[in-house]
Amino acid sequence: MQTDSFINRHLGPREKDVQEMLQSIGVKSLDELIYNTIPSDIRLKENLALPKPISEIEFAHHIGELANKNKVFKSYIGLGYNEAILPAVIQRNIFENPSWYTSYTPYQAEISQGRLEALLNYQTMINDLTGFEMANSSLLDEGTAAAEAMIMLYNDRTRAQKKANATVFYVSDEVLPQTISILKTRSKPLGIELVFINHQDIQFETNVFGALVQYPAKNGQIYDYTEFIEKAHANETKVVVAADLLSLVLLKSPAKMGADVAVGTTQRFGIPLGYGGPHAGYFATSEHYKRKIPGRIIGITIDADGNKALRMALQTREQHIKREKATSNICTAQVLLAVMAGMYAVYHGAEGLNNIAKKIHSFTNTLDEGIKKLGLEQQNTFYFDTLKVKVSSAEKVKFIAERSEMNFLIIDDTTIGISLNETTTVDDVNQILAVLAEAEHVVDAIQMNNCSICSSLPEGLERESEFLTHEVFKKYHSETEMMRYIKRLERKDISLTDSMISLGSCTMKLNAATEMLPLSTAQWNNIHPFVPRSQALGYREMIHNLEDYLSVITGFDATSLQPNSGAQGEYAGLMTIRAYHQQNGESHRNVCLIPASAHGTNPASAVMAGMKVVVTKTTEEGNIDVDDLREKAELHKDNLAALMVTYPSTHGVFESAIKEITQIIHSNGGQVYMDGANMNAQVGLTNPATIGADVCHLNLHKTFAIPHGGGGPGVGPICVKQHLAEFLPTNPMIKTGGKNAISAVSSAPYGSALVDLISYSYIKMLGHDGLTKSTIYAILNANYLKSKLEKHYKILYAGEMGFAAHEMIVDFREFKAKGIEVTDVAKRLMDFGYHAPTVSFPVAGTLMIEPTESESKEEIDRFVAALVQIKKEIDAYVQGEDSVLKNAPHTQEMLTKDKWIYSYSRKDAAFPLDYIADNKYWTPVRRVDDAFGDRNLVCSCNPIEDYMD
Repeated sequence: MQTDSFINRHLGPREKDVQEMLQSIGVKSLDELIYNTIPSDIRLKENLALPKPISEIEFAHHIGELANKNKVFKSYIGLGYNEAILPAVIQRNIFENPSWYTSYTPYQAEISQGRLEALLNYQTMINDLTGFEMANSSLLDEGTAAAEAMIMLYNDRTRAQKKANATVFYVSDEVLPQTISILKTRSKPLGIELVFINHQDIQFETNVFGALVQYPAKNGQIYDYTEFIEKAHANETKVVVAADLLSLVLLKSPAKMGADVAVGTTQRFGIPLGYGGPHAGYFATSEHYKRKIPGRIIGITIDADGNKALRMALQTREQHIKREKATSNICTAQVLLAVMAGMYAVYHGAEGLNNIAKKIHSFTNTLDEGIKKLGLEQQNTFYFDTLKVKVSSAEKVKFIAERSEMNFLIIDDTTIGISLNETTTVDDVNQILAVLAEAEHVVDAIQMNNCSICSSLPEGLERESEFLTHEVFKKYHSETEMMRYIKRLERKDISLTDSMISLGSCTMKLNAATEMLPLSTAQWNNIHPFVPRSQALGYREMIHNLEDYLSVITGFDATSLQPNSGAQGEYAGLMTIRAYHQQNGESHRNVCLIPASAHGTNPASAVMAGMKVVVTKTTEEGNIDVDDLREKAELHKDNLAALMVTYPSTHGVFESAIKEITQIIHSNGGQVYMDGANMNAQVGLTNPATIGADVCHLNLHKTFAIPHGGGGPGVGPICVKQHLAEFLPTNPMIKTGGKNAISAVSSAPYGSALVDLISYSYIKMLGHDGLTKSTIYAILNANYLKSKLEKHYKILYAGEMGFAAHEMIVDFREFKAKGIEVTDVAKRLMDFGYHAPTVSFPVAGTLMIEPTESESKEEIDRFVAALVQIKKEIDAYVQGEDSVLKNAPHTQEMLTKDKWIYSYSRKDAAFPLDYIADNKYWTPVRRVDDAFGDRNLVCSCNPIEDYMD
């Protein structure tokens, strides 16, 4: 084996296994397998024009050289991004720990109790600081959270407001510029009119349904919004407050001021700047909106024994269930970052956060005193951490500051902003004063020796209410106790460190350590997203190369990395199509055809983009009904905007009619959007351009190796043909995108830039040959698994030659007559140490299984053995009797009780196969009661006894 070749480390099957796997499938070679799987008319004729692969050690040198092109200055720019200190115990045990970053979204609650507890801590922290009763478990960033709030309030308008056509949303002119840009993007397709206001001098009109204010304002001034909110409510207008979370440690909460929603970012809670992301946005509101709040909510319920358990509450709001009527997008969370932010609060507690906030505020007061001693005007009367300073020449200050390795916010020619942060010291304050003194030709330098303890908060706005009072925020303040707490939670979960996670459409593949290492270095993770381009040359080179690589892989001409989730990618792709039609004078084109077999998020994304969804039929084989699609395309040809197609299909099939399908759309004036969820079956063998698509999004957290992180971070870039390139999204602070760019879809110019390093390294170390071989092995593993399972279960769909793409659907509906549900199988797999595959999507009563190329033959064989054993248990099941299936999962507590009340043995319950004893995973709870949790919704760290009868 070539030990320095990354492809040999990335792929699971060894060369010696391949022939045996092919024999099981019924083909003689990998070439024959691919010939039978992918239609010949869409196979690539040439290799991808990518650089040759490099070894892991070569990549380490390369990424180090790139990192040296970045300049890590002290950034006092603010605007929602501030340097923070990530406690080492959290960095080492969560951020750099694959048990945390390789886990999946916690749909299977019993094997996610650790993550769920960490997220419940996060929600409690948000509730306590904002003063609200309800918070979700994170959104993508502050800007998209504000947009979600606007849309929630728009959808919640009263009947009278809808009748009066109340479509105006007031936005304070002191809201962050990137948030305003996202609001512009999200409001237009829905017919919401943004009106920018000075909140201190405004009269409410009857056509206004909501308003957004910033707290503190973008340049640091603190306003008391109580009177503004009272006026709004008198007009039946709801108010969103975008609040700096750390400032709320010292300031009156948005809820206390009467606000309806609070949004913001938790980046300051120990999360690296990362050139803009990933960071967890927060969203908090009252119980009135509990069934309308976007994003995931972690709730408390009970298990089969009545013990406290955690789960994702109200899941029926989600897109994969309610499709275009959903209120929650399944791709809008930043779980890993939310976990870290919540742990930051656990580690510091209320007293620690108080000390941090007071230190920042005190240093800001100290700086204010020094500025006044310099004879300069500081314009903020009340502030937390940000000063607005009048200077003779902002350009001169900028020049001297950058020479001194500092960045300030340039507001205009004679005004700058300076935002201090957790890392600021007295020396930093004096260095800032020295820069200002030089710029203003002040000869006698000002030296501040002590931290000012006075307050510059408005009277009546100082926080009086307690926060973080729950026991969890009081117990773990030593590193020893914190380390053990994190490890206790870690042991409650299943991740890729335990076993294969074969979730169809989710591509849980290897997240190689070499790909992850750069994320921990300051030259990558400590750069503000709005620094001058010259300070981020390493980032810009990496981003430019990655965009080029993704364009080559998809066959398209341009790429935007700004969308920071798969759903954001869908939305951004549709918005470029919308802009294209508008430029051509065809704004009326608003019909989006979506096959019934499409990816679950597609319909909701189309509705968000202002399109009318028309669903087309599928055949009995699960393929797109071409005749029905043609009929509907021709019926709507005057208004046809797009087709959204998932390829290969969500059923795991390369449909041979795909080029005919895309031609039908083009012939009727529409554009073709390809959902890239299943790109792991395409790379190097075919691509979206070849099948006739115009735009696609890619899931870098699937095909291109970014870890799922328990439900985020994700990255969903879009790749487009040349005619759509001019519409790629921009940013108000750092220009990106095309010459006729749509406004922003996420807060940072390049989205979650830090984790793009992972996909960049993945492609650099694999090259064309490695990427193509990975795709081939993904198809090999899927078909090997299919060949083993189809002897025991019905495989629902296959291609025309009888082969699967990279995933398959296993049908369990026939067992329903015996009383066995697919959920029973999912829960029983936990006793074997496995996370269930995708349950009941896209077909109810089935499992969608995708093994990925990273899994070995031995691991696949163990998984097959588990499902074969479960089939024996199904066959032996007699309805009405107790069963290992119905009682699964089995906890250690059950197995160690003195009395065993079940007809089957303890060994059958916990150790049904011999291999389990070597690495037994115990679920911490029995099967959770979903209905109880939704009836008794509790979403913060209250004792469960408080909510039980």
